[in-house]
Amino acid sequence: MSNQPGSNQIQLITYVDRLSGGGVLELHQLLQQELSGLFDGVHLLPFYTPIDGEDAGFDPTDHTAVDSRLGNWQDIASLARDYPVMADMIVNHVSAQSAQFQDVLAKGEASPYWPLFLTRDKVFGATPSSAELAAIYRPRPTSCFTELTLADGRSLPFWTTFTANQIDIDVQSEPGQAYLDAILHRFTENGVKLIRLDAAGYAIKKAGTSCFMLPETFEFIAGLSSKAKALGMQCLVEIHGYHQTQIDIARRCDWVYDFALPPLVLHTLFSRDAKALKHWLDIAPRNCITVLDTHDGIGIVDAADHQGQPGLLSDPELDALVEQIHRNSGGSSKLATGNAANNVDLYQVNCSFYDALAQHDEHYLLARAIQLFCPGISQIYYGGLLAAENDVELLQRTQVGRDINRPYFTPEKVRQALQKPVVKALCQLIKLRRSLQAFDGHFSQSLTDGQYQLHWQHQGHSASLQIQLSDLSAELIWQHSGEAQHQQTLSSLLVD
Repeated sequence: MSNQPGSNQIQLITYVDRLSGGGVLELHQLLQQELSGLFDGVHLLPFYTPIDGEDAGFDPTDHTAVDSRLGNWQDIASLARDYPVMADMIVNHVSAQSAQFQDVLAKGEASPYWPLFLTRDKVFGATPSSAELAAIYRPRPTSCFTELTLADGRSLPFWTTFTANQIDIDVQSEPGQAYLDAILHRFTENGVKLIRLDAAGYAIKKAGTSCFMLPETFEFIAGLSSKAKALGMQCLVEIHGYHQTQIDIARRCDWVYDFALPPLVLHTLFSRDAKALKHWLDIAPRNCITVLDTHDGIGIVDAADHQGQPGLLSDPELDALVEQIHRNSGGSSKLATGNAANNVDLYQVNCSFYDALAQHDEHYLLARAIQLFCPGISQIYYGGLLAAENDVELLQRTQVGRDINRPYFTPEKVRQALQKPVVKALCQLIKLRRSLQAFDGHFSQSLTDGQYQLHWQHQGHSASLQIQLSDLSAELIWQHSGEAQHQQTLSSLLVD
């Protein structure tokens, strides 16, 4: 197994505790036993102190410490010796409960950490214009500033792009750079090979701009990627936004997410029309991580238009897509999306991908087959691997919209899920995908007479997924160099 991620690989993305029912050691055992032979690498969602803050670990008080409930850095290093590990680098913010920010609240400008954090005034001055504030790009309906009171009684508007408990840092300041460098070094000391730059698009703020994906942001991402590369790591940039932006980012970094793929796959299956998907795969970056579901929702903005520029799907197509997801989920996704459940995301639908497809096993397996035949690293979310249904009970308990697709599994529940026909079929499909050398080669696609084909060719090896759009039946065709051709209907995996 390569210790560096390559394009012909399949990666698991998971919370440590929500899949394993325990810590890093238990997850390591799960990968080697029940999930043996499925994955080339693993993306560990935030495992820092604490894992149960307001944003499920994306608001760390200490980004350089493993939450003791999950284990320690030695456990991470041990896992990394067997599986290339990706870790999140939360570049935009830190918890308001962190020691650094608490020191700022206590001491104000006298704190050595004062330059680490952004206030509104640091960017705009004491009297920002309404036009400047209106120009800021907002991913969420809340204000991007939170008034917080210092020990001396002063109230200051701190920059909080996401939630009031996530205080934005000044990544251009000396303390900001030192903060990020400390995380990089802790990663490389413990074998992390791939870093996901979380919320990097919001990291640079500049008056008179949208404060999102500025030229300076590209420079920041490039600089951080260079530092990581010098330490033997690669960077994945996590940006939700217009598809052309993803193409631009891809030219400047190691990896980008293909967040446009999930809505396009759903649109293809709902409408029995693959034109939009084919167009995207004609122009999409090849250095991408493909996903269908993640710990966040199903992105909509990634396929939408932007400032008069056409999107991959039209507004009516996106509206129909969202409504179909709500119908397919029996309305449960509607409970977790928009202004429901204190949801903070304007640009995505919170729903498990299995429920988005009405728990239809054949359609779900086809969606996964399309993903596995797309160029890039295929990243499978733990809930998607186990065909998890919407966890309405967890949603009702936490009132956090995204928790509907962040279920907790016990070891027994994992074993039960692995016996479901659709999960057994998906595991077979993953193992077949990993066995085929054709995926090391050239990708092509065709769309004629209602048949959509994804094809790979490499030194006499070939692999194809052929889809009849009228009834969504599909066939797998593959050939190892010098051997006879194999054919199998996709649906037959469900009964094997």
